[in-house]
Amino acid sequence: MEKREQPFWEIKTLDEMTDEEWESLCDGCGLCCLNKLQDEETEEIVYTRVVCPYSDLETGRCTDYANRSVNVPTCVPLTRERVAEFDWLPDSCSYRLIYNGQPLPDWHPLVTGEADSTRKRGYGITAISVVVDASDLDYEDYLIEKP
Repeated sequence: MEKREQPFWEIKTLDEMTDEEWESLCDGCGLCCLNKLQDEETEEIVYTRVVCPYSDLETGRCTDYANRSVNVPTCVPLTRERVAEFDWLPDSCSYRLIYNGQPLPDWHPLVTGEADSTRKRGYGITAISVVVDASDLDYEDYLIEKP
């Protein structure tokens, strides 16, 4: 019987992953690119269906990932050191799942071997009716439940 090698995400912590492995954890859902509002009194974070103008609405990916924080100064890069504090990420976020010792979902590209399996299975910004951010939008008109 041939021994099956375990995938890196099942045996490594986020801190042990190479940069390439870390980046490959992203399923491309784009939900982190939805604008969010924070209640000043309760600090509760709520999602809107308003998406960053650099989001590709067909793939869910950032169209200028390398420059995302320059293009959008409010874009907060997810780092290994900050995963724990990013509790506003969707519950399906691979970084949160691995951090919490949970498996990747069966639709994740690393599991399926298909780069666009997130979109094909109906997850992410490609599966919801999003509005591209514009200066005249009132985000409160676009509130949604946390995806």
